[in-house]
Amino acid sequence: MNPSLTADFFKTPRVFLAPMEGVVDAITRDILTSIGGIDVTVTEFIRVIDQELPDHVFFRDAPELEIGSQTPSGTPLLVQLLGSDPEMLGRNAARAVRLGARGIDLNFGCPAKTVNRHDGGATLLKNPERVYAAIKGVRSAVPDTHSVSAKVRLGFSDTSLHREIALATLEAGASWLTIHARTRDDGYKPPAHWELIASMNDAIGRKIPVIANGECWTPDDTRRMREISSTEHIMLGRGLLARPSLALESRGQGELLAWERLFPLIQKFVADSNRSKSARFAAARLKQWLKSLLKTYPEAGELFSKIKTLETIEALT
Repeated sequence: MNPSLTADFFKTPRVFLAPMEGVVDAITRDILTSIGGIDVTVTEFIRVIDQELPDHVFFRDAPELEIGSQTPSGTPLLVQLLGSDPEMLGRNAARAVRLGARGIDLNFGCPAKTVNRHDGGATLLKNPERVYAAIKGVRSAVPDTHSVSAKVRLGFSDTSLHREIALATLEAGASWLTIHARTRDDGYKPPAHWELIASMNDAIGRKIPVIANGECWTPDDTRRMREISSTEHIMLGRGLLARPSLALESRGQGELLAWERLFPLIQKFVADSNRSKSARFAAARLKQWLKSLLKTYPEAGELFSKIKTLETIEALT
């Protein structure tokens, strides 16, 4: 794998693991990428405001930087930044690259009201020129050998600017564009409008790779999203948490992971979480994941019932 993900990387269909804030940390990235089928993973966003962040912030949120900017199973990791100041984003992106990041991803999709009120995430979609400026600031600060990508939604309150948003990313020099097929106001409510990803792809003349994201829960969903959005490349988030073999299944390379094979990974998740987090936090994260797994595995409901009143979980047997 090259230090950066070049255009050649996208000659075959790719599957990305979504950077879900408060959900997909290094432990979860390790578990999910060990199952297979994921080509690239992205950190939870690192918030950039008005200063260059110290090294320890990057290593805290992206400990994989210490092992070649990849998960233990060898899946490349990108560092995601969230902010609105082009200069500060550029300076922090340059620092991440110096620390070993393979590439920088910029978050223009976070729908959280607190983030948006503080001029971050999806709020920049109201003005595509600000999206352009942020990407341009990072692209100018990061060596050409490293990718600078963007993750956006279809718009803030509506989709009227969806093509302008896509053009802004292209013109600013983004290496590729990931599109969550809903607006900020849509949040995560279905449906996802995959057809508008195709519209954005057309707007940029298919000059850079487009990764489709949103509302994929089954292998058939991934097939239909690829077809309707008119791109081979996809990003999986909540669907992969609910069905950890979905990336492999989307490639036709595997079947639904049996609970008997998944359970040891859940045990590892608990053990690793207890080692690196507080015991209370580890228990809460397990309960969070089991609620996602309920969509696919009845056994997850049985396990959740056993532990739901526990504040700490030393081990699962």
